[in-house]
Amino acid sequence: MEIIGLSEPELYAWIILPILIFFARVCDVSLGTIRIIFVSKGIKYLAPLIGFFEILIWLMAISQIMQNITNVYYYIFYAGGFAMGNLVGILLDEKLSIGTVGVRIITRKDANELTNALKKSGFGVTAVDAKGSKGAVKIIFTVVNRQNIQKVIRIVKKYNPKAFYSIEDVRYVSESLPSYERPWYKRKFNFLKAWRKGK
Repeated sequence: MEIIGLSEPELYAWIILPILIFFARVCDVSLGTIRIIFVSKGIKYLAPLIGFFEILIWLMAISQIMQNITNVYYYIFYAGGFAMGNLVGILLDEKLSIGTVGVRIITRKDANELTNALKKSGFGVTAVDAKGSKGAVKIIFTVVNRQNIQKVIRIVKKYNPKAFYSIEDVRYVSESLPSYERPWYKRKFNFLKAWRKGK
């Protein structure tokens, strides 16, 4: 049987297998990116699980390359999948918004409206007076989940559009701040307790 002028073995060798190699590389590199993020965030239970599937998919892809080591055509799809996997991994990281960040805001303008707006939005705020190279400044600190970064930035730009701000990853928080919500991967759900309440 021939399809688009190719026999079934040729169709598999020149179209299906390269595409499978490409998507296998996209999957394993994307998983690798997420695994590294999980490791950096201290998510110790999910990182090994993701690593298992990452290396399993990689072995499947590299085994096909080793069986066709003289075929440069496969190398192109393998490298293309690696490149695309990096992009997909970054996009997944942005969507997941895993982790906690500290936002430092430095402004010369009176910051009462800004601090009040942050507090009304549910963010914990610490404000201190300081002295910069051009005079007195106000430094505002807040620790938030990554998914709230844009909300904080919008508030800053609304009330102090010329303020300088920096964002840094936070490895650990005491979880006592009003702006910190325990992430889904750290929540402990007691099924027995929930079942008893439902009785």
